[in-house]
Amino acid sequence: GCQNECTAGGCSGETAKHMTESFKASDLIITPATTFKEKPDPSGLVFGTVFTDNMLTIEWSLASGWEKPYIKPLENLSLHPASSSLHYAIELFEGMKAYRGVDGKIRLFRPTLNMDRMARSARRATLPCFDQNELLECIRKLVEVEKEWVPYSTAASLYIRPTLIGTEPSLGVKKPTKALLYVILSPVGPYFASGSFNPISLWADPKYVRAWKGGTGDCKLGGNYGSSIYAQQEALQLGCQQVLWLYGEDHQITEVGTMNLFLYWINEDG
Repeated sequence: GCQNECTAGGCSGETAKHMTESFKASDLIITPATTFKEKPDPSGLVFGTVFTDNMLTIEWSLASGWEKPYIKPLENLSLHPASSSLHYAIELFEGMKAYRGVDGKIRLFRPTLNMDRMARSARRATLPCFDQNELLECIRKLVEVEKEWVPYSTAASLYIRPTLIGTEPSLGVKKPTKALLYVILSPVGPYFASGSFNPISLWADPKYVRAWKGGTGDCKLGGNYGSSIYAQQEALQLGCQQVLWLYGEDHQITEVGTMNLFLYWINEDG
């Protein structure tokens, strides 16, 4: 909860009464797809191009708060052309995976940390708070419905993409009064075509900065990624797969575009 008695974990002090209740996994309404797509060969998966049969959706409005969560067939979204996510990038996303172990069991890797970051991102983007445990249980139910989409492979997994977007149907830089939380699933192999354990090359140029003190680099907002594509294209043209992002006059190393970075350096003293 929060200082304003918000029961939705992750809220940092919303004063409006409508923010005090999260959706509940116990209210989940499941109307799954009745027609099914053919599942692809795990060895030929291209990241983010194939999606499962169902999705999770939860609508929110200032007037009504959170609606009941739904698991339903995957479908296109219907958005007003003035939606705030389209004009002002008031949106966020997460990325996590479900793996099928050699024992046949399906496991999510540290999903509570993804929920923590999603809540932080929502606060930063002025999107509605929610109970992280309730969302995680809704996601677990979705994965359970789509369990046959979790690849029977140690080299592939089911990528989970929770997304929260502002759907305010009016122009103006302001906090949205409507939002949509949805989750889609995609079976994936290695992110890079070279494979999971093969090295990639990095390109660094201090003229480009991805994150800075006081900015939104600690949040998973789409705007952080869209603005990085220009530098990424330059890296690709120079034969490198990713950008090594630098910051400050002393060119501090911050991160790589799609991953963390760890350095193992043997200095002059051994």
